[in-house]
Amino acid sequence: MTTKVDHAALRVNQASIIALLAIAFVSNALWLVAFVAAVMVVGTIWPQAGLFKFVYARVLRPAGILKPDLRDDDPQPHLFAQGLGGIFLIFSSLFLWLNLAVVGWLLAGIVVVLAAVNLFLQFCLGCFMYYQLERAGIHAALPSWQPVRRS
Repeated sequence: MTTKVDHAALRVNQASIIALLAIAFVSNALWLVAFVAAVMVVGTIWPQAGLFKFVYARVLRPAGILKPDLRDDDPQPHLFAQGLGGIFLIFSSLFLWLNLAVVGWLLAGIVVVLAAVNLFLQFCLGCFMYYQLERAGIHAALPSWQPVRRS
């Protein structure tokens, strides 16, 4: 039995995060940073509710704009990475709301850079951290992260 992860959906997720946070920075839109944080956190806690993956599955893929890229993979490290990004953006939003713009935008920038590294270089730092925690005997996962097994 193997678990399949659609990496096209992951790429849409990463590209959406990068694009929306860039727009937020250029327009100084705190609400957009908070929105992306909420989307990431909700999609981490309830993977089936991920907005960017929903857009991929219900709009981009059916329209033929993108095709599935199913790979044998574990979804848990990707969800862990998304959760870390969501936490960074929660703090980013908080600092921006407190008028500590440099810190707020720096945290959002870290999320953009790491999403871009993942998108363009296929290296996921959050996934790497997940595997290092696993090696240390720390299982950083939520019950909702159980993969759908297919034979």
